[in-house]
Amino acid sequence: MKTSGIGTIGDRIILENEHIRVWLVELDPGQIQSRHVHELPYLIVPLTEGKNIMRFDDGREIATDEKPGVCLWRMPGVPHELENVSSWQYRNVLVEMKAPAAATPPAP
Repeated sequence: MKTSGIGTIGDRIILENEHIRVWLVELDPGQIQSRHVHELPYLIVPLTEGKNIMRFDDGREIATDEKPGVCLWRMPGVPHELENVSSWQYRNVLVEMKAPAAATPPAP
C-alpha cells in the first residue's frame, strides 16, 4: 500500500480496521526505507534496538536511538526516509490512528 504516491510506510500491514492500521517495518543493516509521508498520526513500537537516520526533504537529518518497549509518538505530514545505520536488523510495529474510538460503547 502506498500513501501520497510515494514510498510505502512499512513492509506489510498486519492488522487494519476502521480505527487503526498496523504495519511491520523491517530494515536490514544499511538498508534505506524509501521516501514516504505519514498522513495519519502514528505510534512506533520498536521490537529491536534502532540506530537510524531520518532524512527530511528540507535537508535535515535526525539520528534515532530506539529501545524495545519505549514507544514513540509522531505526527503526520513530513516526507522522509529512514536508514538503518546499525549492524543488526531493525524491526518495529507502526500503528497509524485512523479515527478516534467511540466515546460510548455501542449498545449490546
